[in-house]
Amino acid sequence: MRITRVSAAAMLLLAALTACGPTADTGTDAAASTAPPTSEAPVAGTGETAEEPPADTESTATLPDVAGKGLQSAQDEAQAAGFYLLTSHDALGRGRNQLLDRNWKVCAQAPAPGAHATETKVDFSTVKLEESCPASGDQAEPETVGGTMPDFTGKSVKVARQALDGSTSITVDDVSGQDRMVLMESNWQVCSTDPAAGAELDGQPVRIGAVKFGESC
Repeated sequence: MRITRVSAAAMLLLAALTACGPTADTGTDAAASTAPPTSEAPVAGTGETAEEPPADTESTATLPDVAGKGLQSAQDEAQAAGFYLLTSHDALGRGRNQLLDRNWKVCAQAPAPGAHATETKVDFSTVKLEESCPASGDQAEPETVGGTMPDFTGKSVKVARQALDGSTSITVDDVSGQDRMVLMESNWQVCSTDPAAGAELDGQPVRIGAVKFGESC
């Protein structure tokens, strides 16, 4: 009976201590901890909130005049000024690609020198270093052929082929009498066509007579 009384007393003491313990905090601090976060993020070290960055605006720069310069130098100068959308074409209308920029020079440019948006596409009109720029501006390449054979005389065989419908059967002959193979068509000029210029085109094969540029037909 003595052991039982001691155990009962200990249990009563434990219950009293538990009843006197701290109660859960249900005040404003708890409510604040469950509040949704704000949309603004604090800036580290300042206690202020960060603002949305301003939208990007179109920049403007001065496009230099590069006429007469080598194509590679012209491209470098345009890029240094902030223009990176650069292209070039054959001013003589032969459809040649500028594979080695240092072998070409600039005859003209579009747009003209001056203030432009840096996103503007810049096109350089070019010829090879040993060639002269056309006096009357670019020699336009023929547009895609419709139902009539255009006059390709003096144009490159490459340009003539590109202008004809892609399904057209084309034969190219060396009419210089040397019976050479026409491999680099941009180096050959058209002397004659069959059908002739102005004839109706209705899917028939086309034969082109050509010589190299610099030679007489």
